[in-house]
Amino acid sequence: MYAVVETGAKQYKVTAGDTLQVERLDAEQGKSVTLDKVLLVNNDGQVTVGTPTVSNASVVADVVKHIRGEKVISFKMKKRKGHHKTIGHRQELTVLKIKEIKA
Repeated sequence: MYAVVETGAKQYKVTAGDTLQVERLDAEQGKSVTLDKVLLVNNDGQVTVGTPTVSNASVVADVVKHIRGEKVISFKMKKRKGHHKTIGHRQELTVLKIKEIKA
């Protein structure tokens, strides 16, 4: 059984027991969180596609920890002007462990 969920404007394919990194959620470490935006559920070949979400479906996950992603470097430059600027960014992430899929 797997599901496709949406969180942080991104979509993830999850099964029970998976660990994934999503954009920072407002939940404490060690607590449980419910993801309600379930777009698709596949239960042993029986596929349910939502319009846009599947009603009465949710994914329960535990918050393992909060981390920061790798640094991404952006370099801006204007030719012939002597202007250049380096900008770095690290995304705030939450690590989730999927407990169960309720369909």
